[in-house]
Amino acid sequence: MSHATTPKPLTSKACGPLKGRVRPPGDKSVSHRAFLLGLLCVGETRISGLLEGEDVLNTGRACAQLGAKIERVGEGQWTVRGVGLGAVLAPAETLDFGNAGTGSRLMMGVVGGHGITARFDGDASLRKRPMRRILDPLVLMGAEVLEQAEGGRCPILLKGTRDPAPIEYRTPVPSAQIKSAVLLAGLNARGRTTVIETEASRDHTEKMLTYFGATLTCEPFGDHGRKITLEGRPELSPRPIAVPVDPSSAAFLIAAALLVEGSDVVVEGVMTNPLRNGFVATLLEMGANIDVLEIREEGGEQVADLRVRHSALTGVDVPADRAPAMIDEYIILAVLAAFAKGATRMNGLQELRVKESDRLAATAAGLRANGVSATIEGDDLIVEGAGACGGGGLVETHLDHRLAMSFLVMGLASQNPVTVDDETMIATSFPTFKPLLAELGADFFS
Repeated sequence: MSHATTPKPLTSKACGPLKGRVRPPGDKSVSHRAFLLGLLCVGETRISGLLEGEDVLNTGRACAQLGAKIERVGEGQWTVRGVGLGAVLAPAETLDFGNAGTGSRLMMGVVGGHGITARFDGDASLRKRPMRRILDPLVLMGAEVLEQAEGGRCPILLKGTRDPAPIEYRTPVPSAQIKSAVLLAGLNARGRTTVIETEASRDHTEKMLTYFGATLTCEPFGDHGRKITLEGRPELSPRPIAVPVDPSSAAFLIAAALLVEGSDVVVEGVMTNPLRNGFVATLLEMGANIDVLEIREEGGEQVADLRVRHSALTGVDVPADRAPAMIDEYIILAVLAAFAKGATRMNGLQELRVKESDRLAATAAGLRANGVSATIEGDDLIVEGAGACGGGGLVETHLDHRLAMSFLVMGLASQNPVTVDDETMIATSFPTFKPLLAELGADFFS
């Protein structure tokens, strides 16, 4: 599956103040899980605010291949009529996830815990991403990996087990995807499945499993970790899901408002889950002018409106233990650090090497292409901020949507335009990125 498309370069340039109120799309992580939990319930799950990006839609298509009836009933409004736990169907064709790392890995958990066989594949970027960390615990539960590409990569042929063994599993790295795959497989186990993480990762799976009727407990483990225990074979019941705004998508709008002189923007309905708030916490340490307004609850998650105004930022040291709470925001943070005064050191970024691209190397290369001093020491990224950015560079995106969006934001405040070599993959996670920024006053041209 080549998923070949013609690259579309895009350039951003300095613009006037960004003004207005804007609501980014729904959270990507919650949207994936909404489709998957809908599949595992008997009856109709109604979803509002779903992120209609290609990654999430690919997960929806895969759920349909396993027996769910999925229908779009309005903008962001979807229904999923599930087949129920233990009753998913073997797909007749390959599950093609495109660029969706989260969707593919979580679906491996579903397949691994059921007596079906499925082939997983995706685009060139997904085929580079390591899957052994997901497959290893599933094999312990009784699943079999019948085929795999070198290094445990897609395409993968996975044979699940009808009666998965309940296990206690300690995740090798902080990863909501590993944890979620084990828990989703454990749903169909007779007994308790336990996941131990020494650094707590995002907890959307735990929240949603509980919301749908599973019996699940979370308790502290060590200084920063958690122990999650799930009772197998629960009676899952369909529930309406209101998907909150994705903080990782909101990060680009927040960054643009901070960088462009004179800007004053309200970003509405942003999820403020403590396990996803590392980016805003870091910005406040850097001196960002951000007001948190109207804290409330949507879809079982705490959300708030964020008023963001242009700010003079100062470099900071970002601790490694904050990485799980902002793992998708480091590229845009590195862009902000280029405009800050002084050095910003981001520690413990080994997980960035196995994302859609090697984000650590690609981020440093993109910064250097725009005249910013950036060095990598081990798994740490150090950006020497000069209070301004010259821009003028061409950034290689490596099929990575977050690289593309981050450096397009850089161009909005740089002295010279910034060009990314391809904008097409932005649709995987934030299809309204350009129109929302244009609505605020940003300037893009092909």
